[in-house]
Amino acid sequence: MEPCGRQVLQSRAYAVLIRGDSHGRGRCYDGPVATVEQPTLVTLTESAATKIRDLMAEEPEGEAAVLRIAVQGGGCSGFQYALGFDRGAQEGDNELRVNGVDVVVDPFSAPYLTGTEIDWVEGLQAGFAINNPNVSAACGCGHSFQVEEGEAAASDAGCGSGCSH
Repeated sequence: MEPCGRQVLQSRAYAVLIRGDSHGRGRCYDGPVATVEQPTLVTLTESAATKIRDLMAEEPEGEAAVLRIAVQGGGCSGFQYALGFDRGAQEGDNELRVNGVDVVVDPFSAPYLTGTEIDWVEGLQAGFAINNPNVSAACGCGHSFQVEEGEAAASDAGCGSGCSH
């Protein structure tokens, strides 16, 4: 490890500057640097992104600047998903750009959605399919779910005919 200047950083793509060491100087590493992989908060498949962009284009100007993805209490299993358009991010929101779609996730929902993939599925019942690795149990209707650290489901028997979503 040796002190490096701006020129080194511009000429070597693999040099990493750590600002403000104990002497107030930057340091760099000339060589491979380990990175820590963290799961992406939310991903959209290309088909989901295309459908979302199409739906956004149908909304009045300025009303659908971002896709808001949230988790709300409710449903037969404890939580349910909420997808909708918003005018923009709010303070504290996680902001992402995924396949050309601006996405926002509130700080409460983020831990429940980490690693989630949203897809658009065509067919008899076209719609968004949500693949969330944090789900420990889901309702038969597919609109509500539980996570390990969440509260117990309101009904252990599933949603049956009383499912409201």
